[in-house]
Amino acid sequence: MKIEDYAFLSDTQTAALVSRNGSVDWLCFPRFDSASCFAALIGEPKNGRWLISPSDDSATVTRKYRGYTLILETTFETKGGAVRLIDFMPPRGTNPDIVRIVEGVHGKVSMRMELIIRFDYGDMVPWVRKCRDGLEAIAGPNGLVLRTPIETRGEDLTTVAEFEVAKGERVPFVLTWYQSHKRPPRAIDPDHALRDTEKYWNDWAGTCRYGGKWSEAVTRSLVVLKGLTYAPTGGIVAAATTSLPEKIGGVRNWDYRYCWLRDATFTLFALTRSGFVEEARAWRGWLLRTIAGSPSQMQILYGTGGERRLPEWEIEWLPGYENSKPVRIGNAASTQFQLDVYGEVMSSLYHAHQAGIEIEETDWRLQVALMKFLESHWQEPDEGIWEVRGGRKHFTHSKMMAWLAFHRAVQLIEKGGMPANEHLARWKKTRDQIHKEVCERGYNSKVKAFTQYYESDALDASLLMAPMIGFLPAEDERVRNTIAAIERELVVQGFVLRYKPEEENVDGLPGDEGVFLPCSFWFATCLNMLGRKKEACELVERLLALRNDLGNFPQAFTHVALVTTVHFLEEE
Repeated sequence: MKIEDYAFLSDTQTAALVSRNGSVDWLCFPRFDSASCFAALIGEPKNGRWLISPSDDSATVTRKYRGYTLILETTFETKGGAVRLIDFMPPRGTNPDIVRIVEGVHGKVSMRMELIIRFDYGDMVPWVRKCRDGLEAIAGPNGLVLRTPIETRGEDLTTVAEFEVAKGERVPFVLTWYQSHKRPPRAIDPDHALRDTEKYWNDWAGTCRYGGKWSEAVTRSLVVLKGLTYAPTGGIVAAATTSLPEKIGGVRNWDYRYCWLRDATFTLFALTRSGFVEEARAWRGWLLRTIAGSPSQMQILYGTGGERRLPEWEIEWLPGYENSKPVRIGNAASTQFQLDVYGEVMSSLYHAHQAGIEIEETDWRLQVALMKFLESHWQEPDEGIWEVRGGRKHFTHSKMMAWLAFHRAVQLIEKGGMPANEHLARWKKTRDQIHKEVCERGYNSKVKAFTQYYESDALDASLLMAPMIGFLPAEDERVRNTIAAIERELVVQGFVLRYKPEEENVDGLPGDEGVFLPCSFWFATCLNMLGRKKEACELVERLLALRNDLGNFPQAFTHVALVTTVHFLEEE
């Protein structure tokens, strides 16, 4: 199954991916970053999946979300009739559920169910037994209970069932996680849960303030971003998955089920611009709790609860998506030094303040401490926005974002009334010093562009952000030259590469990669700033055409770039 053919379900604490043929191929309980119980996405069916589909493999498939919800409706049309498979995850408290309802549309359809539970990323076969109201599967700390009126049986360490569904009939299946040392939680009513879930998402999407030309695409992306929010803490994960390759067969396969400060700050900006202030408030609370303490210990990413230790290791028993190895759990980038996050954090807190979220005195003291740390460390090399593993450099984008941190700090004092006047003159001086250095060392007059790092010839699409953050206006000759160079060298078949990894092996990894959609959205924003609005809109339309029939694949960075670019394009 192609990556882009999966549908995304979420209860705002974890997520599932469902294929076009009705198979749940990825699911982690109880959190986004928990070990999976279905891992067929990056392995094989034997590594865990939950299939419900017609016995007739020739059935035609159509699917859609129910309005602006994450309730998936997959319709199978067979020679004998049609059924609708309704999949969703009710927003919940402690015990997560995934609910699947098979509904007869017309005629009569023979169905099959195949449930392969493999805890611990496809490795652990559970002990399965029938209980009073369902089927229990237990291994280590994890328990699952399947409740359905359909008779099931075991075959080769798999739970299977065959059943028929006629027009008007509804057959529910509910799979619920619980801690194995406790009793299974009380059964939920599938139809009540369906109504509650539909109301939850419709009520949330109904508060969206954006109503422009791309309303459908923006709202759908915002729903995905909400689905990537970990409700108990306010943290926002970068993606629901691990180890999906940047290029098939390549090694750039990372675990993105964590909260990147960078991705989350961009998400906050997209949410506040669209009217979702409460999510921004919750994320800001998560941020301040998570980075509290010594500024020198601030990381670029954390667990959904604010966990700091995310050791990276490889799973040997999983072959990877289309044999793209390695499969990684955890992320070693958590130990990297990346200057740009200081700019993103300060900018997000500035925008939160602009959206009406007041800064408390203790919050401001933390921000002042961050700025004091940055005063002493902005001159140092770092691993940069792309989290390279080829050694630290003076990345131009990182320095620009350090400039942004001081710029926002100054604005919070001058416009926001923050009490730090004793720092104001010093921060202004540092801001101007960084700006001067970047213009002198980051711009290559021979290449006629700002380059990836100081005194290099390499281009980098992250420099498209220079006019977007206000470092220089789009009319500045150096910005125009940079955009032109990126258009000439990094645009491939109409879309934008991050950089050319093969040129200087800056990321320390073999091979190359495909285009990066957020960079393509940034390019559209820059085209609009240059007065090339028609081309910018055409590029946005081409990017939107890449979406699957459901309007998503759940990677936060791309959806954030879509929302922010649309806002930029529609500003007067």
